[in-house]
Amino acid sequence: MISSKNIEKLEHSAVKLSLVVPQEDVKKIYDTMIAEYGRTVHIDGFRAGHVPAAVLLRKFGEELKIEAMGRVLEKAVEEAVADIEEKPLVYATPSLEGEPEFDPGKDFAFAVTYDTFPNVEVTDWKGLELELPVVGISSEDEDRELAQLRERNAIVVEKDGSAAAAKGDVVTVDYRELDAEAATIEGSERQDFTFELGTGYNIYKFDDELAGMKKDEERIFEKSFPEDYEDKDLAGRTVKIAVRLAKIKEKKLPDLDDDFAQDISEKYTTLEDLKADLRARLEKNLSDKLRQVREQAIVDRLLVRTTVDLPRSMVDAELAMRLDSLKRQMKIDSDENLERFLSYSGKSRGELLEQWRPSAEKSITTRLVLEKLAEEGKYECGAEELEAEYERQAKENSLSVDEIKAEYERRGSVDYLKDRIKEDKLMDAIFAEAKVKQGKKMSFMDLFKDNE
Repeated sequence: MISSKNIEKLEHSAVKLSLVVPQEDVKKIYDTMIAEYGRTVHIDGFRAGHVPAAVLLRKFGEELKIEAMGRVLEKAVEEAVADIEEKPLVYATPSLEGEPEFDPGKDFAFAVTYDTFPNVEVTDWKGLELELPVVGISSEDEDRELAQLRERNAIVVEKDGSAAAAKGDVVTVDYRELDAEAATIEGSERQDFTFELGTGYNIYKFDDELAGMKKDEERIFEKSFPEDYEDKDLAGRTVKIAVRLAKIKEKKLPDLDDDFAQDISEKYTTLEDLKADLRARLEKNLSDKLRQVREQAIVDRLLVRTTVDLPRSMVDAELAMRLDSLKRQMKIDSDENLERFLSYSGKSRGELLEQWRPSAEKSITTRLVLEKLAEEGKYECGAEELEAEYERQAKENSLSVDEIKAEYERRGSVDYLKDRIKEDKLMDAIFAEAKVKQGKKMSFMDLFKDNE
């Protein structure tokens, strides 16, 4: 059907496909379509299926040419891309160039442009130089975990009536704003507001002003807020606030003993059992985090060694996916509500997508690089490796292997897990060949803060 075919590579991994369809094939498709119309079109004065071609051409001439051109285009492009490497991406419909002339009595020459899968080139990826932090687990880290457990298992009791509120107490207050004449500003009142003193979990941040107050005591004070204050209604204002302290409760922390450990879980007999488990959990968290840091360092080094010209449609598809994810997370059910939501942040849809674009491009490039290297290294995920991962996750989450399998199958993410196992193999292979030097020493907490 095609008498001439030419492929021209364009920027952003697009191509221009120029084709010529010989006149006899154009005429054949055109005549076939006319015959179909003649059998199906109803025109007054003619029996169904017996409308002469000449009548059809007088009545539908231009429409028939346009439809025939569409059929020729579709068949020609389908045939042309069947035996070439530069196939269109699934979300990149070929676009017709210009306005080609279509005449059933002539050869039909036209061109389409479309995006193709990009060529990914990664150079010198073996022997990457990596600098990784040195992090250990200290007794302070263990103490912090124990302290958090005590906090979560504390009981809250009423404080003695003569006792003053102090940092760490749980207080219940009534408050209101006052105008210049000390009258209550309507709508500013709040009753029975409870928070922990010292956390700042209140819009006025009046923790310091409440410290030292006793039950049923009321204070009136002024507070000034900076121009960049987090609450826009208070930013740049000085307000007068009346606060009555209705309740003061203090937290009673449990003693660190064997009884405490047994209360946390029946699997612990002694406090030392609990501490050993906390230590193991910290070590697991540290190991997982250091692996993330290591993998990110590998990706960063790979990206500077990578050449890839991303198709626009591929980036646009990634951005559309992120926008859909945002809509699901925020339970936004229409474009109108999306625009209203975005207006609160002072951004238009276009501005938000442009803000996301660099991150989307990096994400796609990373995915393409890892897929290419995994394919080149022929990394696979066998049935035994998949089963071992199910077992690992089952043990880690105190579930059965069948429950873990069922969840992956329910979500349709078994293939995702296989890909992740293959990627882990690739990362391990790259790391094994890398040149690693010790970076700065960091505390456990600083490592997690730096990588949030």
